[in-house]
Amino acid sequence: EENGLIRYRDRQHLVTFKGVGNDYNLHTGIDSMMISGSFDLQYGNSPAAVAGAGVAYALSLSVNDSFNPLELYVPRKNAGNTLNPEEAFNSEVIFASGIFQIQPEFDNKYVILPIDFAAPLFDRESELTSLEIGLKKGFKSRLLQQKLSDALGANFVVKNRFEQHQLLYKIINAEKWAVYLILTFILIIATFNIIGSLTMLVVEKSDDIRVLSNLGASPALVRRIFFLEGLLISFTGCFMGLVLGFVAIFLQERYGLIWIVEDMPYPMLVKLRDVGFVVLTVLSIGALAAWYPAGKSVKRALKD
Repeated sequence: EENGLIRYRDRQHLVTFKGVGNDYNLHTGIDSMMISGSFDLQYGNSPAAVAGAGVAYALSLSVNDSFNPLELYVPRKNAGNTLNPEEAFNSEVIFASGIFQIQPEFDNKYVILPIDFAAPLFDRESELTSLEIGLKKGFKSRLLQQKLSDALGANFVVKNRFEQHQLLYKIINAEKWAVYLILTFILIIATFNIIGSLTMLVVEKSDDIRVLSNLGASPALVRRIFFLEGLLISFTGCFMGLVLGFVAIFLQERYGLIWIVEDMPYPMLVKLRDVGFVVLTVLSIGALAAWYPAGKSVKRALKD
């Protein structure tokens, strides 16, 4: 990687050039994030560039423009003090083949180049700025991170992609928990419907409760019947909510009903841990809402 200047027609923009191998899209999936053109580092027999959406917007970039190439300028490593600006920069021209959109942090910054084209432009024919490692499916990144940390020693800090963007993931995680707390509060308010329904059910079934009591049913058995009724109400609501939630997620992934920005649907991911946590929360609150009114109402009905 190297910082530099890019010009297109009468516009220019400061960017970070990133030279990558031909298999870069296989490890990153960036070819699925293209909004214009394609992720192709070859334009015919010539090298090609792929720009971020923010860079493309700043330059008013048109993909596959055969008449106006991108002009790239990178400071020379050992230029020193010179009065001639041309001697202070390495420059090349290249055509754009595509535009990607991931998130503003990358879209406004990066222009991706073939590594064979970028290395001489950066004066780094025998150097690498970084080595990006793609893992096989199922391999635990934490295990590789620990092995690299042990091999490199205390002078190096090894971070995975989550640790490199801690602020972003902390914000996303905080947003998730905030939504969870808000919906839990709404659920607590909704449990008053369960309390009211159980109370009315006990009043309606007062004669039946006395019949059961005369037949030998204990207050605990009667209380358990209405408690299970309350759990059934909670479980039914939870099940219907999960089904509707899964349907909404499927439609969002398939058709993109909600968009963050143009051509970028809001991403969704289902985790079994989160599903289990939601189910546990709903049933716990439902159990608490069903236990107290069932006991009180049944006791009152038996007295009457």
